[in-house]
Amino acid sequence: MKNQNQAALTPLRWRDRLLLQEDLNFLLTNRVPRAALTHFMGWFSKIRHPWVCRASIAVWRLFTELDLSDARQRDFASLHDCFTRELVPGARTIDNDSEVLTSPCDAIVGACGTVTQGSVLQAKGMPYRLAELMGQASRAEPFEGGSYVTLRLTSAMYHRFHAPADGRIEHVSYLSGDTWNVNPIALARIERLFCRNERAVIRMRLADGKPLTLVPVAAILVASIRLHFLDVLLHLRWRGPVEMPCDTPVNKGQELGWFEHGSTIIVFAPPGLTLAPGVATGQRLRMGQALMRRTPAPPLR
Repeated sequence: MKNQNQAALTPLRWRDRLLLQEDLNFLLTNRVPRAALTHFMGWFSKIRHPWVCRASIAVWRLFTELDLSDARQRDFASLHDCFTRELVPGARTIDNDSEVLTSPCDAIVGACGTVTQGSVLQAKGMPYRLAELMGQASRAEPFEGGSYVTLRLTSAMYHRFHAPADGRIEHVSYLSGDTWNVNPIALARIERLFCRNERAVIRMRLADGKPLTLVPVAAILVASIRLHFLDVLLHLRWRGPVEMPCDTPVNKGQELGWFEHGSTIIVFAPPGLTLAPGVATGQRLRMGQALMRRTPAPPLR
């Protein structure tokens, strides 16, 4: 009887231990002065000293799966240079199928699916409104019934992001905000987290005229987004302009910018584009892999 009782308690103990780990993770990454810590990290990462850089990368390796085997350079002047590293030519393969939209970045797929009544999920049971995320209801309307994918970049991943298709970038909206951690633990606990954090809303027009929106969302230790086509660094101290019209042609796979640590990009596509086969929560993607695919039009009767 004693052994049976112990066996019955074992799963509960493991569950309690897991919950404790999640609580500690949440406390360490979110119950801290997030903005101050993010400003400090931005300053520290740019210290150009070989000892500081090597020691920082060594500590970073202890806690992440950092892989620099495909980096263009191996010796870095600062931690920032390592965060924003380029890759050797050919390190990523771009799917050139014209019917395919590719992943703009290396990432782990988070919540994904269909935009329903103007809402999507950040995690199970945690919806948010596109109008709030994008700043205006009119920006969300074209995506009703369309598809969305949340792409989470971990700190060890390649941090640059690229155009998922040929088209033109028409407008960028910068929405200042908080710097909550965007890991799965926080997403399951903080309502409307993506709508609270600093973010940029990048509106594109595809070659066939359909809209596409990318929303890079900053997070704790990040809060800096570089967009090449605007030649501007968006960060917590930057207060505008909030609306930045532009007219920039881009090609599939072209580099658009980078995060300075790791964060999230949410991709929104209109009806007629659906998730590519195999794209599901938890899947790891590399930049250039198929993310969405155009659905063929129904035959005329």
